[in-house]
Amino acid sequence: MSLRPGIVFLSDCPALLAMEIIASKWSMVTLFALTDGPLRHGELVELSGGISRKVLTQTLRRLQANGLVERHAYAEAPPRVEYGLTDLGRTLEEPIRMLTAWARENGEAVVTFREAAEAARTIEADRATPVEPPRGEGNPSRF
Repeated sequence: MSLRPGIVFLSDCPALLAMEIIASKWSMVTLFALTDGPLRHGELVELSGGISRKVLTQTLRRLQANGLVERHAYAEAPPRVEYGLTDLGRTLEEPIRMLTAWARENGEAVVTFREAAEAARTIEADRATPVEPPRGEGNPSRF
């Protein structure tokens, strides 16, 4: 199989579908949080650091619809619901661990690059902004 763009990443290909499913920041965080076992909604909110309950619910539903996460409702009072990885979802554990390791090893370099690029854009913007002469008696454009 060729790995050229246009061959592997056709609009209806499995690789593009897989990236679409897990490309969301919250999908990756949620899948990673579930690697140690089933969790309740509130526990996922706490572990995910910053996700709203609404966005987590949307994320879990999308992951369920794609067969990566299962929802288990227990017949208890008060009701208890847990979410866990399906067998298909568990196949993503290693790729997610690899991406996490890459982020730990290279995250600082990415931040440094972003900061340098932003500083360069700021300098360029400052250079491109015309400097108006001060308005005063010798300046005919004063109003």
